[in-house]
Amino acid sequence: MKLRILDRYIFREVLVTFFFSICAFSTVFIGSGTLFQIARYITDYGASLSSVVKIFVLGLPGVVMWTFPMSMLLASLLTMGRMSSSSEITAMKSCGVSFPRIAAPIILLGLVVSIFAMAFNEYVVPWANNAYQNVIYYEIKGNTGMKSQEHVILKDIKEGKIQHLAYARYYNADTNQLTGVTLQNFNAEGKVTQVENAEYAEWTGSSWTMHNGMIYDIQEGGDATLAQSMPRATSTPADEDTSQEESEEADEHAETSASHTMRFDIQTLPIATTPKQIAREQKSAEEMTMKELRAQIDIMKSQYVDTKKLETELYQRVTVPMASLIFALVGVPLGMQPTRNSSSAGFAMSVVIIFFYYALMTMGNALARGGILPALPAVWIPNIVGLIAGAILFRRASR
Repeated sequence: MKLRILDRYIFREVLVTFFFSICAFSTVFIGSGTLFQIARYITDYGASLSSVVKIFVLGLPGVVMWTFPMSMLLASLLTMGRMSSSSEITAMKSCGVSFPRIAAPIILLGLVVSIFAMAFNEYVVPWANNAYQNVIYYEIKGNTGMKSQEHVILKDIKEGKIQHLAYARYYNADTNQLTGVTLQNFNAEGKVTQVENAEYAEWTGSSWTMHNGMIYDIQEGGDATLAQSMPRATSTPADEDTSQEESEEADEHAETSASHTMRFDIQTLPIATTPKQIAREQKSAEEMTMKELRAQIDIMKSQYVDTKKLETELYQRVTVPMASLIFALVGVPLGMQPTRNSSSAGFAMSVVIIFFYYALMTMGNALARGGILPALPAVWIPNIVGLIAGAILFRRASR
């Protein structure tokens, strides 16, 4: 019974500090970033009050997401530091309560925060980021944000089933042309029955017309994702790093998986997405859920396109939320400072640890996107280092 009272006491103390830390860090991020963006939209585009309120509210989830690990670290340091400086830790140990037992409520809270952060980062943040960009595009910039972009994906979905899926390596907003186009046609069972490649497609005012291409009829039993058998679309100058060997391999797969081929000069693309819709329907990585990111990666890999950036973003959807648990493991033993000035020491120590963590995270991102290391182990570098450091510190504190 006494231990339960003690658990509730420690849990309440660290939880209050955790919420305070979220507010403090969020205020700093909003003041140093979001407000400057809002001011720019007001001065450059004359954004209305309602639009400003919308982007402020919709920008909060993306900001709060990054404060979870920081807040967990600061809450652990401040709570343990205060209890240590007031001799509460000494009193607990004198009553036979071990350090791991004292730390258990904080570690449990770190685990709960990590799980909640993963769900928050999957279901709330992408939706808020997408809604944020829609307000900017449709309400503030007034549909003037059309721009050229790479890796365009267009879908034709009816009654919940995909009918056509088109991929273009590049969209030129000046000429309204899609370059390096690949179209997949699906049957009622969701299987790919036909693949069409075209050098480019141009907007005629009512539809997209593909030029200089090839039609491949897929044999029975073809894979719906076609990751292995789909022929590679014609490349653009931005994809000159794709090797000749990959091109030959794609052509070989196309020949073995297609039962019938036919060339064409002109073919209508059966997807009625307008150029203006292309400008907003192409989500950024921050606007996608993990499921959407995996689908995007599969499509791009099937076209032999570099996906290291998207893979890094995908794996970070797990590693960043998990940092809350890592920081709890590190913060609990470090918070046991002999000094009486525990608050200032806790703030200073949290800033140093956060700096090193995000420096390691930046390094891991660079290694992953540069292809030096695979994306999965690269993005886990800061968490692995933090886990090892936390285990060492925890073991020393337990003695």
